[in-house]
Amino acid sequence: MFTGIIEQLGEVRKIESISGNKKLFIKPASFWQDLKIGESIAVDGVCLTVVGFKKDFFAAEVMPATLSQTTLGSLKLGEYVNLERSLMPASHLSGHFVSGHIDGMGVISNKQKGKDVILSIKVSAEIIKYLLPKGSIAVDGISLTIGEIKNKEFIAYLIPHTLKNTNLQFKNVGDKVNIEIDLLAKAVYQYLQNFSKDKQEITKEMLISGGFL
Repeated sequence: MFTGIIEQLGEVRKIESISGNKKLFIKPASFWQDLKIGESIAVDGVCLTVVGFKKDFFAAEVMPATLSQTTLGSLKLGEYVNLERSLMPASHLSGHFVSGHIDGMGVISNKQKGKDVILSIKVSAEIIKYLLPKGSIAVDGISLTIGEIKNKEFIAYLIPHTLKNTNLQFKNVGDKVNIEIDLLAKAVYQYLQNFSKDKQEITKEMLISGGFL
């Protein structure tokens, strides 16, 4: 489990192909000396397992399904990725709960630079139905707040700190990003869908019993 608060950037230093899988060798800007084999780490929001080390970078193996369903399949040498280690029991939760299981990819449709950066991202109908203004979403593993929703696009506003400390500074219009829907939003949607199928009335008492109020 992660928070969507990026700890640092990492550079892709080597990519190996192994029986349909890919092994990524990533060099963090500042290497974690206590990083262990078997530990989970979010790479552009994708939960991966550390399988080895080589000098000052770590290795993670990516399966074909993950390669085809996330942006990790198109990574190139020299690209920068967002890195976040998994939550510790005493960690501060500054963003929102992020699982590292990607729901799909989005495409940057507009990037307007000013005091803050306004980012528009086009997503599928399957993703857009879960989104709410002021709700949370993870973009390449970054916890962002949805400002607006227009058709099949959502808009997020990036403060300078977020832009400076994540790979969104390198992303341009047309680039793909990994999208993870807020776990709570998915749970509420599914819960209400089940009530709708059963033709039950949505009442205050029902919401209280479900733990939503």
